[in-house]
Amino acid sequence: MRGRALILAALAAAPAQAQQGELGASGLVPAQGRGFPEFPVARPQAPVLTLDQERLFAQSQFGQRVLAEIDAASKELAAENREIEAELLAEERELTELRAELPADEFQARAQAFDDRAVGFRRQQDAKARALQGRDEAERAAFFRAVSPILSDLVAELGAVAILDDRAVLFAAPAIDVTDRAIARVDARIGAGEALSPEGPMVPENPALEPASDLPDAGGDSGDTVGPGLLPGGGQPENGEGQGAGD
Repeated sequence: MRGRALILAALAAAPAQAQQGELGASGLVPAQGRGFPEFPVARPQAPVLTLDQERLFAQSQFGQRVLAEIDAASKELAAENREIEAELLAEERELTELRAELPADEFQARAQAFDDRAVGFRRQQDAKARALQGRDEAERAAFFRAVSPILSDLVAELGAVAILDDRAVLFAAPAIDVTDRAIARVDARIGAGEALSPEGPMVPENPALEPASDLPDAGGDSGDTVGPGLLPGGGQPENGEGQGAGD
């Protein structure tokens, strides 16, 4: 009797087990201890990236340091120009007042000396301005040499083949712009980059001068005039007529 009961129990359980097996085989119910297979989700990649080079420089720690130094040197040079101009204007007024009292040959000599001095100042200040511009270009060149391998690593990491200057792209999705990411990488790698900058002051005390023949004509063949363009910064004589001491 007991054996018959066991057989009946086994027969009753068989349909349920078969149904569970069919469900498992159909994939509706995963087998015990096993889940759905996990597949890596690929991150969308772009073969071409874009970069704002000017923002990369200006917003990096290196660029902010250089721009601040250039700005300070420019303001210092402008103040120096104003000081020289005021000195020359005062000297011109004095020379003009003496014209009626001095013999002609002595006045001519003083006027010529004043002209020479004004031209010398102008050449010196123009040379300083050129040196400052050259320093700015040299700093930028040093910066982009330093960041080139950083950008190369970024291209490889993102699975791209190129980074384009965004100024050369008519339209691009914002997602491919890597400027912010590049700035963070550059700051982490080179910081303010003082060691990468050219040596020496922003504006040298004695910069290379342009040949005097390259300057515009001061006006007048006798050498006794101070043309309006000779004062540093394009200053004009205070009489407002653009006439020099020898006119």
